[in-house]
Amino acid sequence: MIFDTHAHYDDEAFDQDRETLLAGLPGAGIARVVNIGADLASCRRTIALTERYPYIYGALGVHPSETGELDEASFAWLKGQCGLEKCVAVGEVGLDYHWKEADVRTQKNWFRRFLDLAKEARLPVVIHSRDAAQDTLEILRAAGAKDLGGVMHCYSYSKEMAKSLLEMGFFFGIGGVVTFQNAKKLREVVAYLPMDTLVLETDCPYLSPEPYRGKRNSSRNLPYVVRAVAEIKGIPEKEVERITWGNACKLYGMGEGGKNCILSTGDLCCAQSLQTLEGA
Repeated sequence: MIFDTHAHYDDEAFDQDRETLLAGLPGAGIARVVNIGADLASCRRTIALTERYPYIYGALGVHPSETGELDEASFAWLKGQCGLEKCVAVGEVGLDYHWKEADVRTQKNWFRRFLDLAKEARLPVVIHSRDAAQDTLEILRAAGAKDLGGVMHCYSYSKEMAKSLLEMGFFFGIGGVVTFQNAKKLREVVAYLPMDTLVLETDCPYLSPEPYRGKRNSSRNLPYVVRAVAEIKGIPEKEVERITWGNACKLYGMGEGGKNCILSTGDLCCAQSLQTLEGA
């Protein structure tokens, strides 16, 4: 069974078939999904999804490009929602110097505020960082991120950057990009990283793996990512699923090694997946 640690099922790309698609995920081997907030509206929609589906959890935060919409009142609202039972992380938050819809000063300010919020709420962070490696690293270090924990979403930086994040105890989100023919650098990083630091993600509806590159992504495509990681690491695909499941549960505080990650008696999908994993 597979754990999708980063998805955006509230996105309008799923408006026509969201209910059918999400209802079919357990049968397709997707036992758990964390839907990620990217702005205030998507955080509200994420909360609604967690209330409707027992196997969907949420991370609440504002993408760096959207931080211009934040003020003290909206930040206070987010802070309150982070106490919800099915909110398992703060994110996605960070820095994006590629698009720069929000100026650098604004991005840095709210990035620091979200790290403080995560520390106060005792939640891990989901980090978005694009073309901003050094500033991201400096802010994480200054915030004491080593004691916080989290995941570098859609990792795209060097092995040197990965080494610094490893020292902080971070996980690395690996998705469809690892299947691309031009993803030599990422495959080298995946080969370098310890298997117990990798988690699977889609970032759907974006970043579909080969052979569906350019089309709408969904958690159903994660077996292609599993296959790519298995080939890089030289281990069976089932082993990739087992290890990344445990890593994801550890990342999101759902139990060490995935053995105790049932948060409620209603989470039957997780229980079934654990039985599958233990019998593998």
